[in-house]
Amino acid sequence: MNATPACAQTSQEAEVLFRVVNRVAIVTLNRPAALNALSHGMVRTLAALLERVRADDGIAALVLNGAGPKGFCAGGDVRALYQLARRGERFGDTGWQQFFVDEYRLDHALHTFSKPVVALLDGVTMGGGMGLGQGAALRIATSRTKIAMPETRIGLLPDVGATHFLAVMPVETELYVGLTGITLSGADALHCGLADSCVPGEWLDGFEARLAQTAMDGDVEAALRRVFDAPCHDAQAGDLAPNAPLIAQYFERRRTVEQIVEALRADLANETGAPEAQQAWRRATLDALTHYSPTMLEVTREALLRGRQMTLAESFRMELGIVARAIEEGDFCEGVRAHLVDKDRTPRWAPATLTEMRPERVRHFLTSPWRGDAHPLAGLGA
Repeated sequence: MNATPACAQTSQEAEVLFRVVNRVAIVTLNRPAALNALSHGMVRTLAALLERVRADDGIAALVLNGAGPKGFCAGGDVRALYQLARRGERFGDTGWQQFFVDEYRLDHALHTFSKPVVALLDGVTMGGGMGLGQGAALRIATSRTKIAMPETRIGLLPDVGATHFLAVMPVETELYVGLTGITLSGADALHCGLADSCVPGEWLDGFEARLAQTAMDGDVEAALRRVFDAPCHDAQAGDLAPNAPLIAQYFERRRTVEQIVEALRADLANETGAPEAQQAWRRATLDALTHYSPTMLEVTREALLRGRQMTLAESFRMELGIVARAIEEGDFCEGVRAHLVDKDRTPRWAPATLTEMRPERVRHFLTSPWRGDAHPLAGLGA
């Protein structure tokens, strides 16, 4: 095993660890106490390491994983972004806008990387963790995987390229997952195209030993599959597939979120003889759509539909504009306050309900704050 320090950081206290095993770089997110949530420093370190791997002919592939037993990456450090927003620190090298610019550039680089990338989506994999993981050529979910894009809950939208990568699903499933922030199992992720394999969680515990003994000449991606695919393993059925008929029924692309809510309420009131599992699904879905940010629910719906027709770079540019508006003039700060800071769980959204939402507000959030080359991500994908 070859051990190579990352950016002169060799301590186990470093937030990103780097080593090389048998021509494969292993990059570990190392904030286990925070479920490996991404700080701005981590994003920048990851970007530098990616360029280092790209330029090193002695490295054939890259593996991304998370430290600790609970998760790959729980997303961006939302509390830190909240504090920056509250202090009005948008611009500059350490402002909240630069965090998103750097994060989106990193995610785009992973999606377009010249060498195979493996992402071990073990345990909690949410938000920014999905931005990293979905850029990989080989996405390994496990029996412990908990995937979600829960941003509408805190007044944001599923970003980090989600308006592009969630489009692998049927449109109704994409809208359901993106709007409700539902947590998906590893089997669900495999079913809907967000993972390439689902293995027992324990199978990953010994991956370095298998990696060290695997020939990395020739077809590197096929060799990596032999390391990470578990033999004779069938992922247990998740919850997404059994609910596909209900998802298709309610999340029809022409319905606004308000219309989805109206249909759910009507059927809960009228279908008293429906199976309890169906009614429980309706209640949980209605609860999400009536408690999350009304603005971001309707904006997210439109952004997901638009993203299906966009390139990856165009999706990132659209998302950055929406995020900027959500933080500057939307519900983000209130959502984070209510759910992560004060934890009173009673956000005061503005407007407070879906019925108060106006089409012009949705259009405003979807209108870029920048024109042409002034966009911070103007050159992305060029």
